[in-house]
Amino acid sequence: QVQLVESGGGLVQAGGSLRLSCAASGRTHSSYDMGWFRQVPGKEREFVAAIRWNGGTAYYADSVKGRFIISRDNAKNTVSLQMNSLKPEDTANYYCAARVARLGAINYVNDYDYWGQGTQVTVSS
Repeated sequence: QVQLVESGGGLVQAGGSLRLSCAASGRTHSSYDMGWFRQVPGKEREFVAAIRWNGGTAYYADSVKGRFIISRDNAKNTVSLQMNSLKPEDTANYYCAARVARLGAINYVNDYDYWGQGTQVTVSS
C-alpha cells in the first residue's frame, strides 16, 4: 500500500504560479511511477504530468507543456508539480497518483493504483 497526501493548492490570479507537493508513505516510493491528474465537476479525470520511477523521463499533457514541471525526490518520498503561467482553464482538483513502475504509456488514469485525496487549484481571470 502507498498513501499519498497532496498539498499546495489554493487561489491564484491568471499568470501566477503554484507548486503542488505530494508526500508518499508506505511501500517504497522509488519503485513507483508518479503522476498528476486533474478533474473538474462533471468531467472525467485527465492526465497532467507524470514521471518515471527513476526520475529519468517526464511526460506532459499538451495543455500544460512548457508551463508545468514535474519532479521527484526519492530520498524524501515526494513528487512536485511546479505550475507557471496559470490560466483559468487550469482550475481543477489536482490528484497525485502512483503505479508500480513498468514500461509503456504512463498517462492513463486506469493504470494508476493509488490516489491522494486531491487539492483544489483555482485560477481567477
